[in-house]
Amino acid sequence: MIEIKEAKSKKEMKDYVMFSFELYKNNPNWIPPIIAEELETFDRDKNPAFQSAEAHFYLAYKDNKIVGKLAAIINWDEVKILKKSKVRFGWFDVVDDIEVTKALLEKVYELGNKHNLEMVEGPIGFSNLDKVGVLTEGFDQIGNMVTWYSLPYYKEHFEKLGLTKEKEYLESTFSFSNINPEPFQKASALIKKRYELRSLNFTKTKDIMPYVDKMFDLFNDTYAKLQSFVAINDVQKEYFKKKYISFINPEFIKFIIDKDEKMIAFAIVMPGFSEALKKANGKLFPFGFYHLLKAKNNSKEVVFYLIGVAPEYQSKGVTAIIFDEYYTVCQAKGIETCVRTPELEENTAIQKLWKHFNSKITKRRRTYSKKL
Repeated sequence: MIEIKEAKSKKEMKDYVMFSFELYKNNPNWIPPIIAEELETFDRDKNPAFQSAEAHFYLAYKDNKIVGKLAAIINWDEVKILKKSKVRFGWFDVVDDIEVTKALLEKVYELGNKHNLEMVEGPIGFSNLDKVGVLTEGFDQIGNMVTWYSLPYYKEHFEKLGLTKEKEYLESTFSFSNINPEPFQKASALIKKRYELRSLNFTKTKDIMPYVDKMFDLFNDTYAKLQSFVAINDVQKEYFKKKYISFINPEFIKFIIDKDEKMIAFAIVMPGFSEALKKANGKLFPFGFYHLLKAKNNSKEVVFYLIGVAPEYQSKGVTAIIFDEYYTVCQAKGIETCVRTPELEENTAIQKLWKHFNSKITKRRRTYSKKL
């Protein structure tokens, strides 16, 4: 018999996080999160997402053993402002037992029906900066810190239970050594001159901070037209600013501004932390910090996390400036591999950016939906 219990106490939430560690303990491609940060994400007093969302965290038990978990989420900004009548689910992990998946999803359906919502979609998090989707290809590829790993039977469970594909995401890699910089170096110089643009480069995190709010505003503008995009509010800006910006190498954050000092493009790249996170195994102490710091300074891999261009500058070649700047930094650091994080398949503009980089699709992932 399967029992579903909502995790509420500190111990239950710790069990919720640690179930994934147990499920994937022998899987070389799963990247463990930092336990303390994962718990903070689920803390209503610390994560500002809860100011505009509600979430319930469920554990599935069979023979008194945890066999699955899932978060049922309603982003009320999405429902009330965007008028999208949807309940989400995320942070889903389960053993290969479709009855467990079915029992967990029933809790999501209950929450949606309670509020007269029309559909369910997942796996997705609170916002567009959270992880998304289950893998449909690339199970033999190592993950990274901004994606969920999942097993092949996850998608099989969803499809057998009547969920259908909602969104498709692509991930790819390309070798730095294969990049020919000449086209975007020439284009960068021309576009800077034509539109009177300049790039901002940094060596200290404190110098970045005055621009971060403008970056998030531009992020909201850039992705506003994509389906299910929910804008980041002011409180969330402060939270993400404190949580992430200091974690990223200053030289890996690029801003492009016009003659009036208006930000018209930005990009964030991170070092590859996958191997460091595996060594840390969820803990910063006693050696986790060391592994992460070593990766921050010495990783030969970079992960392209976010790129945003103001709508009026899209299709004007502004990304050539961004690529030119990153080429210089990556060359100096001896970067060997570049990784693109999940990009929505419908976002053809972002796909076109990479046409000269000989990138190879390494993973596909998707979210699933069902009408209630």
